[in-house]
Amino acid sequence: MYLHIYLFRHGQTTDNQKGVFSGWRNVSLAKKGKEDAKIVALRLENKKIDVAFQTRLKRSKQTLKYVLKFHPECKTIITDNRMIERSYGKLQGKTHYKIVKEKGPKQYDIWHRSYNVRPPKGESIKDVEKRVGSFIKDLLKFMKKNKVNVAISAHGNSMRPFRKYFEKLTTKQMLKLENPYDNYFEYKIKV
Repeated sequence: MYLHIYLFRHGQTTDNQKGVFSGWRNVSLAKKGKEDAKIVALRLENKKIDVAFQTRLKRSKQTLKYVLKFHPECKTIITDNRMIERSYGKLQGKTHYKIVKEKGPKQYDIWHRSYNVRPPKGESIKDVEKRVGSFIKDLLKFMKKNKVNVAISAHGNSMRPFRKYFEKLTTKQMLKLENPYDNYFEYKIKV
């Protein structure tokens, strides 16, 4: 028997459109983001979802709400912030352009995509991977114990460790991943 994980990124936000480091900012979906969420919802329409996971951030909750319109069978929604977006610390609310202009492209690249360097007062991808790893460990136990399929409304950076784990990627491969706003990833768990 197999259980399923349906992993997707929240729809595009106004911060995403403007090239702003969102991190833990509580921004809403943009008009395009709502369309992205509706596309994910249609893609998942014929799947069975028993339990859904979201983070405390509006964009995760809003996207999940669109998806669950097609899933009256899903009676349980769990908020778990171990899969929340990466905190960009002092970069949050600033544009990528501003950081490149002020700090230079090399420093921007280090803060934006290196594995173990934290931006000022923020988290590294390694930090995100550690907390997402803890979530995955508990998720797999939960799924096997309860025999449920799950939907996960995640974030761009928290999806990277999910995909590394389930797709057996290297850290280097994980860092190059771009996660779509309008699609999902499916993983089968044998029980």
